[in-house]
Amino acid sequence: MAKAILYLEDGTAFEGQAISSDGESAGEVVFNTAMTGYQEILTDPSYAGQIVVMTYPLIGNYGVNDEDAESGHIYVKGFVVKEFCRHHSNYRATRSLIDYLQENKILAIEGVDTRALTRHLRVRGAMKAVISTKDFDPQSLERKLRALPSMEGSDWVKEVTVKKKYVWNASGDGGQGTGVRKEQATKYKVAAIDCGIKRNILRILESLGCEVHVFPAGAGVQDINAIHPDGLFISNGPGDPAAVTSVIETVRQCVGKLPIFGICLGHQILGLALGGKTYKLKFGHHGANHPVKDLLGNRIGITSQNHGFCVDMGSLSAADVEMVDMNLNDKTLEGMRHKKFPVLSFQHHPEAAPGPRDAQYLFRYFIEMMEHAKQKKS
Repeated sequence: MAKAILYLEDGTAFEGQAISSDGESAGEVVFNTAMTGYQEILTDPSYAGQIVVMTYPLIGNYGVNDEDAESGHIYVKGFVVKEFCRHHSNYRATRSLIDYLQENKILAIEGVDTRALTRHLRVRGAMKAVISTKDFDPQSLERKLRALPSMEGSDWVKEVTVKKKYVWNASGDGGQGTGVRKEQATKYKVAAIDCGIKRNILRILESLGCEVHVFPAGAGVQDINAIHPDGLFISNGPGDPAAVTSVIETVRQCVGKLPIFGICLGHQILGLALGGKTYKLKFGHHGANHPVKDLLGNRIGITSQNHGFCVDMGSLSAADVEMVDMNLNDKTLEGMRHKKFPVLSFQHHPEAAPGPRDAQYLFRYFIEMMEHAKQKKS
């Protein structure tokens, strides 16, 4: 195995060994606290532009398979673990995680003290970093990081969004292990703006009777109105929500005209479209074990999360918008709804994949909003 270095923009360095491709890759380094779900994390477009550090010490014990990918690509810029498992065991596995990373030419390293690295990121915050197997000169690596754009102000959605519109069809997709089953015949037509959408979102919407038309992030109001949708969905995605100006404007024009449901980046975009502001969290929320309180139902769920930005609740009009979910770790906004229009969004991931399904019921609120809107028209 080749020697590798993870060099952070504050000058801190961690040494390890490369287990997949040789070379160099740079991005924002963040840590994820999930114990499982590494394949879903790797293929989540929301991680585009980031190097992911897994806090759980042994990764890869159940291998990978074709059904658990949340998109058609691996989007992380690098993968850092304490130790990769060499002998996976799972009846669904088709190959090892190491083989999977090598096939996709993802720079991954092991042997890093991930506990110390996580502690450093918690204290200093998420920051730019570079993984290299060929350059170990601190001054050279520092110059490369200075030239790397910050996550703040960067529009990563344009790198992950679909190129042209399509209608989701899970036939032959399998969806094993997702817990999603078809519940009813198609009843609602949903326009989904793809900012980096995960497949399990699409599976769940389909299972609830939705025909989902997936649009590129650059789609305008006329494109959406052309299919006469019953509702608008805004997906998760990577980067700074304030940089995705075209989607913000499209959503702003749809508020009050369609039922709207947003998740993660879609939640942040909706907050901006409603006149609010977003800000960058110190080290973000990345994991499958974050407690969130449902303020309407007075219950607590453990949620899957992956975001580095947050909507500032204080920047929104209290007369128009109310908080419905709150993060119990840091009291940040996790869910909001409009008081006048059928508009609802959540910062966490009710679709899970990976993570617990405690919050999957939230999709039914979107269905109820569309049903109510249909009844008003008839």
